[in-house]
Amino acid sequence: MSKEIVIVTSAYGADTVRQLGGQAALLPMIKASGADGVEIRHELLTPADQLDELASQISTHGLFAVYSVPESLLTDDGQPELERLALHLKNAARLKARTLKLPLGSITNDTDLSGITAVIKSQPVKLLIENDQTVEGGRISPLITFFGMVISQKLPVSMTFDMANWNWLDEDAFVAARALAAQVGYVHVKASHTEQGKVKAIALDNSDGSWKDLLAMLPTDVPRGIEFPLEGADLTEVTRYYVAKLKEV
Repeated sequence: MSKEIVIVTSAYGADTVRQLGGQAALLPMIKASGADGVEIRHELLTPADQLDELASQISTHGLFAVYSVPESLLTDDGQPELERLALHLKNAARLKARTLKLPLGSITNDTDLSGITAVIKSQPVKLLIENDQTVEGGRISPLITFFGMVISQKLPVSMTFDMANWNWLDEDAFVAARALAAQVGYVHVKASHTEQGKVKAIALDNSDGSWKDLLAMLPTDVPRGIEFPLEGADLTEVTRYYVAKLKEV
């Protein structure tokens, strides 16, 4: 089975996305690269962007969509904000996205997830929760707790496994993969290194290569999103190179 590759628009950098004319302007390049899908970032939308029109353009280019919103599923008190979840799912449906991706937020002993199933099933969009770079939603322990609740309550939620975000929190990505691989429905492929005490995302070819071993621990039948920096004089060619690379491994 051919692996599905998604281009995360933020991989080109916010400034480049703006200079090229917004996320819709990236679609011809993404299609030409051989990718299968595009991850639309809510934070890169402009007031002029219409989700319905963007959905039409994505479809015209033969791509599928993932919709990413940087607003946590759980609020500071540990409870899901059901009205906000419903809104994000509705917008994802307008985009005709397969999936909506959110960070976790703060899970507590009092977290009650019983209301989210009805909200999710109200739209034809699957919910993904990603390990981000926050203490609340990026460490292994709270994610194990959350997905334990998902399993026991049979909730329609899967995980976006970001391969490098663990490094911002000094968590072991391989330990995370062993614990959470069974819940993964989407992989953010990314590498990182530490420069002057700060963790930075880097292109795969500039890494130590350990991403291959980590990726091998994750499901092979889920989409792989390119979120590491895509940079160079010919962005189409750079994108095509990494799409081909990720289809092969």
